[in-house]
Amino acid sequence: MQQSIKLVIFDWDGTLMNSGQRIHDCMAAAIAEVGLPVPDSQAILSRIGLGLPEYLMDLLPQASAQERQQVRQNYVDYFIAAEQQPSPLFSGAEQVLEQLQQAGLSLAVATGKSRRGLNRVFAKTGLDRYFAHSRCADETASKPDPLMLYQLLEVAQVQASEAVMVGDTSYDMAMAQAAAMPRVAVTYGVHDVARLSAYPLDGVLEDIRALPHWLSTRGVKV
Repeated sequence: MQQSIKLVIFDWDGTLMNSGQRIHDCMAAAIAEVGLPVPDSQAILSRIGLGLPEYLMDLLPQASAQERQQVRQNYVDYFIAAEQQPSPLFSGAEQVLEQLQQAGLSLAVATGKSRRGLNRVFAKTGLDRYFAHSRCADETASKPDPLMLYQLLEVAQVQASEAVMVGDTSYDMAMAQAAAMPRVAVTYGVHDVARLSAYPLDGVLEDIRALPHWLSTRGVKV
């Protein structure tokens, strides 16, 4: 059978890296330091995946631009300090990346992180060796805009039907739907199945280690 999927695009936080609690703690501390009321945990967690400016605008709509800018700087400072010891990957994630790479698939990252943030985690973990391409929120449009997916398709020279977006948030699923790209939701991240299922899904995984099997159902020899 002809291989139908050539490019696998991963979200980062909440899909490959188990960083949700760290993001939450750094954001809560950043907001408290400015003296603003700290939103509840669900509000902080559920917006992970947006670019940081969009995240703060959505989370703190009543704050002034100056307050949001200070929160942003505080958050970056807290997170960089915390990430001296990078958050762990979800169990089996690196093995899946290695397996897919060895199967001849091209791998990419589409993330709400900044380029500097992704580069820092790549440098700390060495995981960049698995990825041919990446796009970050500060060098394109934030999710759920599909622009970063269009750019990844262009640089990888594949059609949308030959790629799949793997992510843990409705932002991932919305942008993949807009790009007419197959989409697989993982349920262990920040959005629950009900929220993810607001978009027609091609696959739902409770464990990233199930991804190779899903790909095999699409004609990929993994």
